[in-house]
Amino acid sequence: MNIVNMSIVISIIVSIVGLIALYAVIEAAVKNGINNSIIGQFLEKKNEIEEDKKSFLNDDLDNKN
Repeated sequence: MNIVNMSIVISIIVSIVGLIALYAVIEAAVKNGINNSIIGQFLEKKNEIEEDKKSFLNDDLDNKN
């Protein structure tokens, strides 16, 4: 492979990795936005959805007994 083809392949791989990271960030933002909104909380109460929401703050050393 010559340099031009190699740079195109690297460019495509970097773009795919970037899109996957962007998807993960947008998915987390939308999910948190819906769960924290008034309508999302209303729907959770209405449908009796009880989900144990874990985050990195649950493992914080200050929360240990």
